[in-house]
Amino acid sequence: MQKKFKLPGRYEIIDSTLYSLTAHKKVHPIFYFLLLFLYGLAYYFVKKTAGNQDVWFIGNNPIPLASFTGVFSSLTNICLMMFVVLFGFLGFATSLILLIYGLVPLCIILFIHHNFLNISGLFSTLFTLITICIIQLNNRRIEKYQKKLSDEAITDSLTGLPNRLACSELVKSLIKSGEKFALTMIDLNNFKNINDTMGHNAGNEVLKEIATRWKFAADSGLSGTKDFVTRQGGDEFTLIIRNFKSDDDILRTIHYYESVLEQKIILKSHDFFATASFGYAEYPLDSEDPDILFSYADMAMYNIKRANSSAHILRFSPNLLENGEHAVEIERQIRSALNENRLSFNLQPQFDMDHKLRGFEALARMTDSKGNDIAPGEFIPIAETVGLIDKIDSRVFDEATKFIGRLIKQTGFDGILSVNVSVRHLIKEDFLEEVKSVLKKNGFPPTQLEVEITESIMIDTESSAVQTIKELKKMGIRIAIDDFGTGYSSLSYLTRIPADLLKVDKSFIDTMNSNDSSKQYVASIISIGHIMNFDVISEGVEDSDQIDTLRDIGCDMIQGFIWGHPMTPEEAEKLVHQMMVV
Repeated sequence: MQKKFKLPGRYEIIDSTLYSLTAHKKVHPIFYFLLLFLYGLAYYFVKKTAGNQDVWFIGNNPIPLASFTGVFSSLTNICLMMFVVLFGFLGFATSLILLIYGLVPLCIILFIHHNFLNISGLFSTLFTLITICIIQLNNRRIEKYQKKLSDEAITDSLTGLPNRLACSELVKSLIKSGEKFALTMIDLNNFKNINDTMGHNAGNEVLKEIATRWKFAADSGLSGTKDFVTRQGGDEFTLIIRNFKSDDDILRTIHYYESVLEQKIILKSHDFFATASFGYAEYPLDSEDPDILFSYADMAMYNIKRANSSAHILRFSPNLLENGEHAVEIERQIRSALNENRLSFNLQPQFDMDHKLRGFEALARMTDSKGNDIAPGEFIPIAETVGLIDKIDSRVFDEATKFIGRLIKQTGFDGILSVNVSVRHLIKEDFLEEVKSVLKKNGFPPTQLEVEITESIMIDTESSAVQTIKELKKMGIRIAIDDFGTGYSSLSYLTRIPADLLKVDKSFIDTMNSNDSSKQYVASIISIGHIMNFDVISEGVEDSDQIDTLRDIGCDMIQGFIWGHPMTPEEAEKLVHQMMVV
């Protein structure tokens, strides 16, 4: 890797912004003076009541005024402790000064004038001194721990840049204060090629180098604006631009970051030249809602990325909504469907080549607010884009295992329930605990569950994915590789995944009988699967000729309209009863 940029010492824009986001809110200064006044008032009454021979009558009970001295003395001590609790080092210093101010005359009385009647006051003062020291030491320990936690919560572990949470918090903070800013979404172009050719470790090194460059750019102030760079995840970054006067200033800043990015990166004696797509939206011109701003900036970025032109920067404009507003509406429908229980599932049967029921694949289904069906091809891709696919996975997984679990108990059904798991869902820290919890809650046998993953999981998150898959296997859960042959097919991946089943994609089945190459390709997939001790199931089988061909080339199972459309749970239950009678 080439030499890193050195950060100028006088610039700390990112760090200072992070500090302002995470620093604990300080108590208003007026409370400091109120507490000081309360202490002074209590101290005054300590002096007035000490040694006073007057007597007060409360009812018919005489109470010496001097007996209140201890009350007011305790109040002064409480004030001193509150200084330390509320005002940190300033409060600690104030308490020390006030204690010393009260301790000096007390020592004079005790040790010079040998008046030991006030010795209890000396011990009370010393105990207070010890207490405020303990509070101050504990405060420092807590502050260090809180800083460590806050740093971890808002920092990307790979690059050291602020993370998605920090970006979101800053956007909310700027909107709350009414400060205008431009939100820029950045996606590196063709970054997958680096991972594919050089490996993920090389890809991570490139990401760290890019992050170092952009952190320098933000902290140096050389762009002429006040900038904040975050890593959203993967090869996605965000740039928040402030202190600009016009769109020209925003474009100039983005061009500066683009030029910094495009400088040569040297890794393992190889030269890399990275580029990125930039899409931005402005607050408050485009929207005052943070979620909409992110969506608009994303929309602009993906539009310029799809254009595949020499231009890499695009500002959001309303005409982009003509293509994007449908997606925004679908996203809104997904969110409301999750909240209003309009998400359901169908079950598509799977059969062996002798037409014996093997089990069902659970498929997500959704209706809009009027009860109309929304096609999975519409809402699934959008759910993946906006980060809601894991919630859909979880809902379908829970409901399907609950239904099939009940069917197993009632009928003794021994078939397989196959459920789809997205990359986002699989790599969640609590995924395994979720699986265990749902299976236990619904009384579902792990040996009758099959988790479907795609090959792309192995490209995106290989090490963490393989470990999770191995843990699933230990639980007795089967693993299926979905849509095999459409992605990054590699025998090296298959050898690392402890799978049980390969699923041949429908696109190959459709052309299998009209194109000899497709037929040979399907035959090769089946052969590979059998060599590696996997069963093979073909998806999208729709006519008897396809069944004959698949039987001839050794396919184990089929799934498709010819023997079973996706069914409601009630229809699936009837099918199970029919098959068990036969």
